Amino acid sequence: MGQDAAVLLERQEADAAASRPILVFDSGIGGLTVLREARVLMPDRRFVYIADDAGFPYGGWDEVALRERIVTLFREFLTQHDPEIAIIACNTASTLVLDDLRGAYPGTPFVGTVPAIKPAAERTRSGLVSVLATPGTVRRAYTRELIQSFATQCHVRLIGSENLARMAEAHIRGETVDDDAVRAEIEPCFIETDRGRTDIVVLACTHYPFMANVFRRLAPWPVDWLDPAEAIARRARSLLSGSDAQPEHGDDIAIFTSGQPDFSTRRLMQGFGLGNSEIGNKE
Repeated sequence: MGQDAAVLLERQEADAAASRPILVFDSGIGGLTVLREARVLMPDRRFVYIADDAGFPYGGWDEVALRERIVTLFREFLTQHDPEIAIIACNTASTLVLDDLRGAYPGTPFVGTVPAIKPAAERTRSGLVSVLATPGTVRRAYTRELIQSFATQCHVRLIGSENLARMAEAHIRGETVDDDAVRAEIEPCFIETDRGRTDIVVLACTHYPFMANVFRRLAPWPVDWLDPAEAIARRARSLLSGSDAQPEHGDDIAIFTSGQPDFSTRRLMQGFGLGNSEIGNKE
């Protein structure tokens, strides 16, 4: 094969890859924070958003059962949509099953979402960092390994909220969420010692950034609320083929594993340009 032919073949392969969608997966609608950033960085790409709302919330699941569920779901997702990249826009799923997904489906690049402990450790001035997560993320050995690897010089407090992901889902849909209830969930993030007080809170659940303004309003003092969504989107973009093509494609779609998204959720999807949603049924 001549050099010109090889270049042409490489370009054709890159263009073909560019016509494949980027899959964004979460337990609910919190992964829309990642989708929002991914669209800014990759405006020429098509997206498939999958919400495993039949399994929501993930925080209280048995690890073996949840791992089995997600790996099994992805067998069908990858067959049906053949994504160029799959973004796991869920801390709980990423810290549990990312390696399993990569092992089961080596032909698909996976980008995970893990607590932003390293950047928090680099930015903190007081050395007092809190990680606001789900109980599942707090329990994972992976989370503690991140602390051991990148934040041994800090005091890192892990807070696993049982209720905040549900509150965030309600808030995203425009429902009223009680301030006192939210305050009770974030209050453990704030500690004060003779060395200073908490100055960074890592938002270790993709649902939480939607409530960042509420958190700021209710916080006892100002802190940096660290949202990893942009970094996740940048990582995904770095794995794309090098094509500059603007492929023709259909609308971005959303899939709900319950098959029963309510009216407010469907309206929210439309607001995110996911109006022509496909519906799954994966109880």
